[in-house]
Amino acid sequence: MKPLGKLRLGVNIDHVATVRNARGSQWPEPLRAALLAEAAGADGITAHLREDRRHIRDADIEALVAGIGIPLNFECAATAEMHAIALRHHPHAICVVPEKRSERTTEGGLDVAGDEARLRDFIAPLRAAGTRVSMFIAHDRRQIAAAARIGAAVVELHTGLYSDLHADGNSAAAEAELTALRKGAALAHSLGLEVHAGHGLTYDNVAPIAAIPEVMELNIGHFLIGEAIFVGLEDAILEMRRRMDQARPQDGH
Repeated sequence: MKPLGKLRLGVNIDHVATVRNARGSQWPEPLRAALLAEAAGADGITAHLREDRRHIRDADIEALVAGIGIPLNFECAATAEMHAIALRHHPHAICVVPEKRSERTTEGGLDVAGDEARLRDFIAPLRAAGTRVSMFIAHDRRQIAAAARIGAAVVELHTGLYSDLHADGNSAAAEAELTALRKGAALAHSLGLEVHAGHGLTYDNVAPIAAIPEVMELNIGHFLIGEAIFVGLEDAILEMRRRMDQARPQDGH
């Protein structure tokens, strides 16, 4: 399949809030980071409101909804509390993710196939309210097919394993994982799902993911916020955009 236009970049600002919360102060402000990302050309802002509020807080979501001019991708677990918050704020998109309090970051994808009925009921009112709903999943065929069956508009493929293998220098295993991601993206697209990808992406590993023709959006956070310490957020985003665009065939060949 030919690329369907320019690859979008969503910037996850969770770890701006992580730094703020470590000191227990008001700074740095996640909204300010979001506005800087917007000015640097980000296509969207991602923020994960966790049940334990370890980084993004409720007030941050309110500020982002009111303050940014680009789409907000609201990441959350499939809980009654998050459902109510999402319906109250009507973000552009909601990405449903698995969540464990013991994890440092999201580990693996959501088990949509094992929880279809509940997830279908969870997303139905969100869809009715006009919000695009995404499932954060592995490239497993069962999970992709289940996401399509329950009515999700988007799947975001978890690139964490690929990123870890790439960082470890395990090129053969990383290539095998990349092949599986390519197949998963093609299957999702064939089922009418828009395909996004994210988790662990860096300057060094983003190109092969950006080159997958069915992938329409990358969501990147931790690396960009870390790189911003050294070069500033604008330059970090511009360099990531450059590498994404360089890897993306513009004519479909």
